Amino acid sequence: MNMPLSEQEKPLLQVKNLKKYYPIKKGVISRTVGYVKAVDDVSFDIYPGETVGLVGESGCGKSTTGRSLVRLEDPTAGQVIFQGKDLAKISNKEMRKLRTELQIIFQDPYSSLNPRKRIGDLLAEPLIAHKLATRSEADKKVNEILEIVGLSKQYKNRYPHEFSGGQRQRIGIARALMLHPKLIICDEPVSALDVSIQAQVLNLLKDLQKELKLTYVFIAHGLGAVKYISDRICVMYLGRVMEFATTKEIFEHPLHPYTEILLNAYPIPNPHMRDRKQIVVEGDVPSPANPPKGCVFHTRCPFAKDICKEKIPTLTGKGHTVACHFPLESVNV
Repeated sequence: MNMPLSEQEKPLLQVKNLKKYYPIKKGVISRTVGYVKAVDDVSFDIYPGETVGLVGESGCGKSTTGRSLVRLEDPTAGQVIFQGKDLAKISNKEMRKLRTELQIIFQDPYSSLNPRKRIGDLLAEPLIAHKLATRSEADKKVNEILEIVGLSKQYKNRYPHEFSGGQRQRIGIARALMLHPKLIICDEPVSALDVSIQAQVLNLLKDLQKELKLTYVFIAHGLGAVKYISDRICVMYLGRVMEFATTKEIFEHPLHPYTEILLNAYPIPNPHMRDRKQIVVEGDVPSPANPPKGCVFHTRCPFAKDICKEKIPTLTGKGHTVACHFPLESVNV
């Protein structure tokens, strides 16, 4: 796994107390009556060459976190420090320069591609916009990138609707690679694809990471894809980090009840191999516009006690961190 070689190695990206709130407005004068707390006090580090997976249910804040890391969403509070610069505070002009090193692959490859432009023009556009190449140089680069992602250079004269879903996602990956980025946010890049195509795209991402020395933030619902590609996993629930550890630790020694619930839902081909005890969870996910007081998971947690209803747990631990007053190691599961 691509983990920090030593404690002295500096993170490529540091996320500190990141928050993203969306105002709720009502009335004729659009008065703010509350906030949707999509991301609420999220912190973690990402080291060069590794893949950090963000997992959780729909609405847990994974995608908003990913978009905030490249400032497609402006954070409400907190810091996103990339190579010593706080992306939340720099000017748009400075951010434009850093765009070459921060890229994103979107979930829906079709809606993220302009249907009126040929693929060659779509891929060349970032180079020309940042004045990094002439038209002829950009065209040559397009040919090279298409070959790298497994597509023929002859495809550059086609339009997005002429490709399959898997091919479109390869084009999305190619576009993210055009500027030689250091960090790529993969926002559920395989969720819209068939299972067999998912495997091909995941293998492509791993090969590209090794060849081009890339760092990924991989966002997904499915634990299978996250387990395959991630070095460390960040488990999120209702805008908060519940647990953060290596992939092996998350799957073999989960500490948060919510992580255990996600693992119970992870399909195992041979049912006789399942030796995990089931944790019964009841109720629906609360609204991020009105999150529960205390631990946000206490309304569905079978181990919740009075302190869980009053006090927000902080992330504790070294290497394997968990935000829980009563982690699984301290209860009889």
